[in-house]
Amino acid sequence: MPSVAAIILAAGRSLRYADKAYKKPFAPLADRAVWLHSTQKFADRDDVKQTIVVVSADDDEFFREKYGANLAFSGIEVAVGGDERSDSVAAALALVNESIELVAIHDAARPCIESADIDHVVAAADKHGAAILAVPVADTLKRAGKGNQIEATVSRAGLWAAQTPQVFRRTLIIEAYAKRGAEPATDDAELVERLGQKVQLVEGSAKNIKITKRGDLKLAEQILRTAAPTSTLGSKHPFAGDDLWR
Repeated sequence: MPSVAAIILAAGRSLRYADKAYKKPFAPLADRAVWLHSTQKFADRDDVKQTIVVVSADDDEFFREKYGANLAFSGIEVAVGGDERSDSVAAALALVNESIELVAIHDAARPCIESADIDHVVAAADKHGAAILAVPVADTLKRAGKGNQIEATVSRAGLWAAQTPQVFRRTLIIEAYAKRGAEPATDDAELVERLGQKVQLVEGSAKNIKITKRGDLKLAEQILRTAAPTSTLGSKHPFAGDDLWR
């Protein structure tokens, strides 16, 4: 069983979420903050030896104060992210122990990730060096032109929608970030692709939704409530019933 470091990204600006009370990683979902659901799925795994949550500089003080006891009990480390997603990942990679074999990078805004899917993508990364969860595109795709008029119908053959976690050999993802340059990348896999490394696609689940807007919380709650319990991080914690967990 390879050793894994899990990086949970909660440093986004939540521009499309449009909630003055919460940024989406900290919004309440089924009696806990969104980021806790995502982090639990990794922190409870036997193969995960290090868990790092990345928050923005603006949220760092709040995050450590509100969740400090939980972080300490669970051994979760905190990294301060940057302006771009890649800056946040780089900050977390700097904390990854050299003994770690694989690094799993996951969006905190995907709280419905299933343990079986993590198993599959970690196994694929262990075999191939790099693997991501993704789902085949099922809908008809249209390219829009001026005024949102259809310009063309795009073939969906061979197209997949990328998800997280994305899992890589530690040395590979560190090299990819060291050579990332100024050209932006849409995800971590793209940086690895630029090295000439093949990235394995592992079919994920439509349940692994990304919370983008407030309305997505209702769907996520339904998914979580119908899923079988897969984690005990909250119930094991001495503050499990305390507001610190909310």
